[in-house]
Amino acid sequence: MAVGEGVTGTVVRALAEGVTPPRPFSVRAFRSLPTPPPGERAITVDQTNHSVIAGESVVVKWFPRPSRAPHPAPDLLAHLSGFSRTATPYAAVYWEDALVALVTAYLPEARDGWEWCVDEAEAGRTAFAAELGGLAAELHLAMATSSPVFPDPVRLSPAVQAPEAGHDPARDAAGGAGAWAERAEEALRDALSLTDGEDGAWLASRAGELRRELAPLATAGPTPLIRIHGDLHVGQILQWRDGYAVVDFDGNPTVSSAAPGGGAFQPAARDLAQLTTSVDHVGQVAILRRNADPGRIAEWVAAARAALVSAYVTGLADAGRADLLDRSLIRPFEIEQECRELIYAARHLPRWRYAPMGVLRTWFGTDPAFTK
Repeated sequence: MAVGEGVTGTVVRALAEGVTPPRPFSVRAFRSLPTPPPGERAITVDQTNHSVIAGESVVVKWFPRPSRAPHPAPDLLAHLSGFSRTATPYAAVYWEDALVALVTAYLPEARDGWEWCVDEAEAGRTAFAAELGGLAAELHLAMATSSPVFPDPVRLSPAVQAPEAGHDPARDAAGGAGAWAERAEEALRDALSLTDGEDGAWLASRAGELRRELAPLATAGPTPLIRIHGDLHVGQILQWRDGYAVVDFDGNPTVSSAAPGGGAFQPAARDLAQLTTSVDHVGQVAILRRNADPGRIAEWVAAARAALVSAYVTGLADAGRADLLDRSLIRPFEIEQECRELIYAARHLPRWRYAPMGVLRTWFGTDPAFTK
């Protein structure tokens, strides 16, 4: 769908006035939408969708290629109605059963993590990391709290799922260790096949090591499963006038719900692993785009990651839900996520490949300054 000048503002004003869209369009309302002032402007950062700010108060995210597959965001936003650390959701717009737009509040003075967090890396500041870890814990605690949308928000992995507990093993199969291992192996195979040149040769030479890092997924023990964000990186965390907020509940663009281990219920460790690896990516951005010193960035990454994880663990423990995190899954999920970053680069944003490749080379000791 191409969004022309004035289209977004017109749509938002119609929604605010309660105008019923013509068939086959429909609207799922979350909260009353205020009428925005005139004017609109596009958000120009790298993204797979197209977002427009209307009247400096409302954001409409347009999906250029609507899919009839169930989209996770509307239900997640409805479930998180009591969670204040996100942009207020107003409405979802459908064409038949395909989501074409999400309407949320605009957060004044908002900057995404590929801007503000790179500034933190360049300056060597790490105080933000504890705030992000606490925010991630708050998000997962909200995900694990029952609501009319998700009355049963926490499940056990199939390895310990008792039939009498009321769960359908076939429905929950995507949440088991075997499915996680299969999903990770598929990601590694795709990354190997899609990464060419010198990077591809280096990646192939490390395939055995990567598989060894993924191996714990095949034998993972029972762990709670919740609805997760699914694409929780620093770019999804806005620094705005009143603090930090997590946005964009669209899921990982390299994973379909039909893929092995791609079901809606997943270990919380998957989100945390993506968030920690994104700190490494910030370091790569700072080195390439800000000419930051690699050795100093390595120290910054280590300190920021440690503070983030510590705050996350503390947040869960303070709420009596330490059980939501299986720490043994973090590292293999981190490895899988780097493979997915390479897949994303190959399919959507080729220039991004430097970031996951830089992280992988750092982790596997190709540069003495980045041993781990």
